[in-house]
Amino acid sequence: MKNNGFKILTIACVVGANLTFSSCVDNLLNQTPAGELASSLYWKTESDAEYAINGVYSQARAMFNRDYVFDGNTEYLRFRGNVGTSQATGDRSIAYRNGKYDNPSATYGSNFDTYYQYAYATVNRANYAIQNIENMLPDAKTEESKAKLEAFIGEAKMLRGMAYFRLISMWGDVPYFDKIIESNDEVANISRTSITEIKQHIYDDFTYAWEKLPAKPVALGRFTKWGALAFRGKLQLFWACWNRTSWPWDTPVSPDGGWPELDTFTPSAAESAQAYKDAAADFRKVIEESGLALFKNGEPGDWGEMGGCEILPNYFHLFLPTANADPELMVGFTHGGTGTGQGEELMRDFGTRATEGSQGWGQPRAELADRYQSTITGDFCEKLIPKNPTDEDARTAVNSALNPESYKDRDYRMKSTLLWDGETMVTMLSLAFDQIRKYQYKTLKGTVDGYGAINADGDQTGYIMRKFVRNYAGQGRSDGDYHMPVMRLADVYLMYAEAANEAYGPIGDGGLALDVVNRVRHRGNLPALKPEKYTDKLTFFYAIEQERIIELFAEGQRFFDLRRWRSIERVFLPPQTSPGVRMYDTHGALRQTVFNNTPLLNYQRNYIFRIPPSERNKNPNLTQNTPWL
Repeated sequence: MKNNGFKILTIACVVGANLTFSSCVDNLLNQTPAGELASSLYWKTESDAEYAINGVYSQARAMFNRDYVFDGNTEYLRFRGNVGTSQATGDRSIAYRNGKYDNPSATYGSNFDTYYQYAYATVNRANYAIQNIENMLPDAKTEESKAKLEAFIGEAKMLRGMAYFRLISMWGDVPYFDKIIESNDEVANISRTSITEIKQHIYDDFTYAWEKLPAKPVALGRFTKWGALAFRGKLQLFWACWNRTSWPWDTPVSPDGGWPELDTFTPSAAESAQAYKDAAADFRKVIEESGLALFKNGEPGDWGEMGGCEILPNYFHLFLPTANADPELMVGFTHGGTGTGQGEELMRDFGTRATEGSQGWGQPRAELADRYQSTITGDFCEKLIPKNPTDEDARTAVNSALNPESYKDRDYRMKSTLLWDGETMVTMLSLAFDQIRKYQYKTLKGTVDGYGAINADGDQTGYIMRKFVRNYAGQGRSDGDYHMPVMRLADVYLMYAEAANEAYGPIGDGGLALDVVNRVRHRGNLPALKPEKYTDKLTFFYAIEQERIIELFAEGQRFFDLRRWRSIERVFLPPQTSPGVRMYDTHGALRQTVFNNTPLLNYQRNYIFRIPPSERNKNPNLTQNTPWL
């Protein structure tokens, strides 16, 4: 009997459903886990193969189920502290444990060692399933059975591709292996593989999945061919960005584009141009042939009443478990919900003490509010003015951040995403309805306008989250069952627009790029962008970026967008001589200053993370990324 409990770069201790039930111990390779089935008794039926695939999904969920915390390292989400050990229970947050998510003025690239390890745990599990199911193919008795087995392989390859995609996006060159490792000796001296070679392997995995997976999920959370094709397009889009030899916002950090911190990589303008075209082709195929549509056909729904919460726009309902089976959630990971030990923690992380005693780890920053455009003009509104609440006109002055009237006629996604002073929400206690409470920054007890106050004791921005926070009773703060999206159709629309814009210009694709951006804007009840205003690539790029900020807020996309666009210093100002970015709350209090006179080295370390020292200590052939030497 072969033992699959090997150590690969110290990542053999994995969680969730698996064919083995081992603990993480030093001599794991020599252990025979109780409950492991001999290969001679297993890998006989489609049910065996499906059980193995469920194990791969379970492992991958541990590294994709809380991507929102990444955006704490961007300019619009405050995610206080880190995902510490106390929160790392079950499979909910272990991969993210000890990552720092606090909008760093120093470096965060040294805080993701655990994530690196869990990415390889996913690779490990996927390889085990792929190789064994491939061995079953010659014995398939019917074409239908063969197709099912190939679909299982497609799911495992897609999961493996997603894990490697995340690895190269964060660390560049990494060790690559695509087979079962029988002995630690096989990987004890493994070297890093070039990002160019790994990218092709990922492309091949996504292509196999595109060819073999069904068009519709066979069960909630199971992958489809359209999700695979969308991920192949995303890979090509990232590849195009990494290969750019210049950006219009070149800075002292990267005056020539590319990925200079990855010193083994040489960008190619020709390869970038082709990759944009290839990405656009994949996304366009998804858009035109999949039959998928935005949630509720992209209609905005109703805003409801100012200050009210009984009626909320459609965008809010997309992020509740009631939307779990909606086709817009193209690729995601399911959660078991109450009593399973596999619930999501969205309410805990984004809710307040008034919603099941939640902890409010994440809050929208005050800067986000100014990004929501006018439903009348379609353009940005006058900037909100922070006010001391003791000022006589604090809650009545035009454009005051404390005046509820300042938020009228804004993008419907604002109402769906955050609460400002004067907004209400349903609150819960002990799995039961509590009451409708009203939010007022820094008012934790008593009443606000006759409503009970919302205790948001962790808030330091003047806004709290509505997005992801359930508005019905019956689930605890860590027991949600939301189908957490990793790829949504709206994201595909915006990535297509970005790729097509670079390849063909704003309207050079027959106008589809502008059309799909307008479809996303429509869910916010915004006027359509007019073609005559978006005739150059840079202007249209900023319109696409605006939609990505609002549409994908707190979904983990901004973190990767800033890095692939070489835009950290565009957002946080140039290194060394900069006073940094000062972040205020709605009362006008300075809450944080980031990237203040930050050394050039720190910017470089934010673009490429360190290979974990623990891995290098075990393997002398693992080189370190240059900024970390």
